[in-house]
Amino acid sequence: MAFLSEYGLFLAKTATLVAAVLAAVGGVVMLARRGEGHSESRGRLDIRHLNDSYERMAFALKSATLSKKALKHYRKEQKAREKQREKAERRRVFVLNFHGDIRAAAVASLREEVTALLTVAQPDDEVVLRLESAGGLVHGYGLAAAQLLRIRDRQIKLTVAVDKVAASGGYMMACVADHILAAPFAVVGSIGVIAQLPNFNRLLKKNEVDFEQFMAGEFKRTVTVFGENTEQGRRKFQEEIEDTHLLFKEFVKTHRPSVDLERVATGEHWFGARAVESRLVDELRTSDDYLLAASQDADLYEVSYAGKKSWLARLMAHTTESLGWS
Repeated sequence: MAFLSEYGLFLAKTATLVAAVLAAVGGVVMLARRGEGHSESRGRLDIRHLNDSYERMAFALKSATLSKKALKHYRKEQKAREKQREKAERRRVFVLNFHGDIRAAAVASLREEVTALLTVAQPDDEVVLRLESAGGLVHGYGLAAAQLLRIRDRQIKLTVAVDKVAASGGYMMACVADHILAAPFAVVGSIGVIAQLPNFNRLLKKNEVDFEQFMAGEFKRTVTVFGENTEQGRRKFQEEIEDTHLLFKEFVKTHRPSVDLERVATGEHWFGARAVESRLVDELRTSDDYLLAASQDADLYEVSYAGKKSWLARLMAHTTESLGWS
């Protein structure tokens, strides 16, 4: 009996402890949700002065290679340049980065970055977008291109730099720019549209599985993964693909009128050196070289927007870091 009494007391203590922990967690969840619901800022805008980064790298190298006398002379000259720069009115270059996936998910940050820029940018400023994307969904990249058009509409110079790839939807974004740079072997172009899907209808029939689909509207669904596709549906789907391609070509023609669409709008891609010949890009140059040269007479600011993470994502990240799993 004494054992049962002690065991019962142990269970009661355990249940009390579990209840207390659950109550505490529930309170944290409610506070976190309440804080999210009333938060004015859903993310954070980070600004990095690239001129300072370049100067720090230069100083690190000179510290390792110059004599003490030469280094002292360099530091003296550097301070003089800094004073002169503070007095002079220099133009500003805002640097953005877009790393696109098939959904163009980075447009969520891009729209915030562009909005922030347009609150301060002046006509003599410049925006440089370092773009990397092999394309993806039409509506996602259409929105991304529309965000860049907001910069052009304000009469602010827009330069797009392609170091690796800007194809299909990526080129839809790039063609909006006043000036397009590309590295010699960057992949550019692919002005085309593609859609593909498997069809399991014969497999379902073989296994005596029925697939039923109900529609209101003759072309609500043209081709399907599980149903039996018809020639009429295929023709309609092909028409939609070709119309999307036509809109893509018209968009490029509007912003790059010098491009010979009959030659380049075949869905093919070109390396940077060939893309210059086709007027798909304007200059063979890396973004690094362009920005380093611009830093001589301009202040460079890299702008990036990080969306606010949910309380659970922050908790998991903090736990992972604490346990040393990262």
